[in-house]
Amino acid sequence: MSNSSNTLAEAHALDRADPLSPLRDRFLLPDGLIYFDGHSLGPLPRLALINQREVVEDQWGRQLIGGWNDAGWIDAPQRVGAKIAELIGAKPHEVIVADSTSVNLFKLIVAASRLSSRGTLLTETDNFHTDRYIASGAAEITGLKLRMVPRAEIQDSLDPDTSLLLLTHVHYGTAERYDMAAVTKAAQEAGALTIWDLCHSTGAVPLQLNRDGVELAVGCGYKYLNGGPGAPSFVYVAEHLQDRLLSPLRGWMGHAAPFDFTTDYVPAPGIDRFLAGTPPILSLAALESAIDTFDGVSMQAVWEKSIALFDLFDRLMAERCPDLVCISPREPSQRGSHIAFRHPNAFEICQALIDQGVIGDFRAPDVIRFGLTPLYLRFEDVWTAVERCAEIADSRSWDQPRFSARRKVT
Repeated sequence: MSNSSNTLAEAHALDRADPLSPLRDRFLLPDGLIYFDGHSLGPLPRLALINQREVVEDQWGRQLIGGWNDAGWIDAPQRVGAKIAELIGAKPHEVIVADSTSVNLFKLIVAASRLSSRGTLLTETDNFHTDRYIASGAAEITGLKLRMVPRAEIQDSLDPDTSLLLLTHVHYGTAERYDMAAVTKAAQEAGALTIWDLCHSTGAVPLQLNRDGVELAVGCGYKYLNGGPGAPSFVYVAEHLQDRLLSPLRGWMGHAAPFDFTTDYVPAPGIDRFLAGTPPILSLAALESAIDTFDGVSMQAVWEKSIALFDLFDRLMAERCPDLVCISPREPSQRGSHIAFRHPNAFEICQALIDQGVIGDFRAPDVIRFGLTPLYLRFEDVWTAVERCAEIADSRSWDQPRFSARRKVT
C-alpha cells in the first residue's frame, strides 16, 4: 500500500496548493459523503439557504403580492439571465431564465424553423434523450424531417436541405465535447442555424458564445450551476436574431405589455419574448443565489482544476481498477467536466459505492459517471473514491442482491 500512501500524500499536497479550496465552504455538504454527482444535481449553496429564507419569510410572507414590484420579482428572469451571461460569454440581454430545458428547446426549434424554407432538422444519433424526443415532436409540428447521424458524421451531413442543427455541447455519457466554434461555423457556411444544449457545459467549462458565433442555446440550472432540483432553464438568443424569432408559446409574460391585457398578442422586444408563464420566484431565487456563489471565481481556474481532478482520477483508476474502462476523452479540449467508466456490472458497482458514501451515478447500459465539480471537490476525495472502488471491485462486494435492485431514478 506504499504507492497508495504516496498518492494520498500527493492528493493532500494538491489540496493545500489549490486556490479554489476555500470555495468548498460555500456549500452545505453532508459529513462523510463524497459527492461526485454535481453534473446531475449540484449541492445546496449556503447562500441559497440564507436567501431562500428571506424570500419566503420576508418577501412572500410580509410583502405578499407587493414582492413583484418591491422585491424585484418581475425582473428576475432578466436579472438572473444576465448573471448567467457572464459565465457563458454572452451579452446580458441575450440570456433569459424561463421554463425547462425541454420547453426551451421546443421554443427555439419551432421559432428557428420559420426562418428557412429548408426541410431537415439534423442531430446526433446519441444526443441526450430529451433533445431527441423534443426534436421529434417539434419536427412533426413544423413539417421538418428529423435526421439523426453518428457524431463523426455530423459536419459531413450538413447539406442544402439542412435548416437546423441541434447538438449537445458535452455528451451526457462519455463527456465528449464538440468544437463549438468549428461546428457552428460549418453549419453557418452550409446555411443552417445551430442550437446548442449547454446543460453539461455551463458552470463547468469555459464558454464564449459571442466569440464563437453561437446563435441559439439552452441550458439548465440544476447541474453545475447548483440551482436546486428542477431549477429553471435559460435561453440564449444572439442579439441579431432576437427580433426575427417568435416563440410558439405566446404566454402573457412574453407580451410587449402584459398588464395592458390587450386582445392581440404583441411580442416583447428582444429576449423577453421567450418568456411564457409567470416566473417561478422561489426557484429563481435559489438559482440566483447559486450563481452568486461563483462570485470572484474565474471559469478558467475552474477548468484548470477540473483537468487536474480528471488526470488524477484517470491515473488512479487505471492503476487500482483496470477492469473499469475510461470512455471519456483524455485530451482536455475534447471533453467536459465528468469522467465515465464502462463495466458490465456498472450499476451494481455504482450502488456499492453509494453504500460506501461515494455518490456517482449510472447511465444505461453500462456506464458509471463521476462529476468533477471544482468548486467543492478535493483531490483527497478522488483518492478516497478510487480506493473504495478498488476495494469493492477486488472483493466483489458489489455482487449482492441489494445492489442490483433498481429504483425509479438511477
